[in-house]
Amino acid sequence: MTTTARPLGSWLLGSADQRDAVLRVRLNLLLITSIVLANVIGALVVVALVVLVIPGPSVFAPDLVFWQAVVLPVYVGFSLLAGVVWGRRRAVRTLSWVFDGRTPSQRERRAALRVPMRLARVQAVFWFGALLLFTTVTALELPGAAFKVGFTVAFGGIVVCANSYLLSEFALRPVAARVLSTGPPMRRRVSAGITVRLLLAWVLGTGLPVSGLMLVAMFALIREDVTTRQLAVAILVLGAVIGVFGFLLVTLTARATAAPVRTVRAALARVEKGELDTEVAVFDGTELGQLQSGFNRMVGGLRERERIRDLFGRHVGHEVAAEALDRQAGLGGEVREVAVLFVDVIGSTTLAATRPPGEVVDLLNRFFAVVVSAVHAHDGFVNKFEGDAALAVFGAPVDQPDAPGQALAAAREMGERLVAEVPECQAGIGVAAGQAVAGNIGHESRFEYTVIGDPVNEAARLTELAKSVPGRVVASMAAVDAADEAETACWHQIDETVLRGRTEPTRIAAPR
Repeated sequence: MTTTARPLGSWLLGSADQRDAVLRVRLNLLLITSIVLANVIGALVVVALVVLVIPGPSVFAPDLVFWQAVVLPVYVGFSLLAGVVWGRRRAVRTLSWVFDGRTPSQRERRAALRVPMRLARVQAVFWFGALLLFTTVTALELPGAAFKVGFTVAFGGIVVCANSYLLSEFALRPVAARVLSTGPPMRRRVSAGITVRLLLAWVLGTGLPVSGLMLVAMFALIREDVTTRQLAVAILVLGAVIGVFGFLLVTLTARATAAPVRTVRAALARVEKGELDTEVAVFDGTELGQLQSGFNRMVGGLRERERIRDLFGRHVGHEVAAEALDRQAGLGGEVREVAVLFVDVIGSTTLAATRPPGEVVDLLNRFFAVVVSAVHAHDGFVNKFEGDAALAVFGAPVDQPDAPGQALAAAREMGERLVAEVPECQAGIGVAAGQAVAGNIGHESRFEYTVIGDPVNEAARLTELAKSVPGRVVASMAAVDAADEAETACWHQIDETVLRGRTEPTRIAAPR
């Protein structure tokens, strides 16, 4: 299968079929990085809000020195370390099938897609603990700043949880690719959809900062000690948050949404060029993952259809197959001007009696390979194989301006090549031309395309005659006269005889 460049949307994630050992290291690094990065962003947001944005009493009061100098660093360090260890351990336990190199069960598939949400919940536990601890302490020691601390910690916790979800979802794309490419499609969505992803980006990049602006405005209206400078600084800081973090979040969300679409678009371009072995890595757990999976199923259907078309063409001839696919297949036929070439092995009974069956089959396959090659080289099609004989038609089902000339040229080439390439298998070749009925013969439930008419019978009789003629190739002069001048010049009349089953004499021609 051919996959698109950057199948998972980023070089950081590697390929969809990377080795288990490489994936294990990559997942550990990306998960740890995503958890640490989410918490660092949250901590910076809290510091900015407490120090620069939210008006009110300063939290750097003497009564809070112990909590700020000792408890706060210890809790932050402990929470970060515990969050990384606990979150990573839960993820590794859930993804044990990845590290064991086995196919996941349906339950394990669902659990794997829920890992980003579970990691976000782990971060929520520690930030909720921080909210309770520091809000309570501030309320006891500095009541006027309790709301300020509680709001900023809650604000930071939401930022951390949302970033943790978005970053870990990105980090776990290789796992999602394996989940969504094994087993049947998920009947129900087990991870957040595109709507939730976009809402998270809005909440982080716009909703929360705007809420902060509204809170600052409320403080400015309620508290008389809020100066114009404080208000200006608060607005500038929140504006910077909206500008910087909003841009980063929208970029991250846009890339997460666009990456699956880009892979499908690139794969579609390859399919348009006829590369039906194209496949995209399914790595998105949202509706976009269903799009990727649906694309793979669609291309699989196209491959199957092409395989059936090719197999159908091998059985009935590619021209007949194309005709059947382009038109409504049904019984009946139409009168056409055609040329018919018939070829039959000489002494086939002796061959079968004196050679092992496997050797006979191999010999006949070599024989028919020359026959088919010569016929196709002159735009004819082999209508049927009958034991050790073959019937080729020129001028049906596709019209040919010089069907007799093409059939005669194919007969000459075939005669020369059989002598050179399959000398142990001699054959008679006969060519006739005229009007015949070409169409589907049989029953509505089972029919075949064939040609019925005098040229077919005449070609078969000429083949019998050719077996006793030097060169083993003959044609009716009617076919020679109907060909173009260049091909007519390659033939001359050698006899005139009444063929078996006919009443009128037939003029016989052979190559010069």
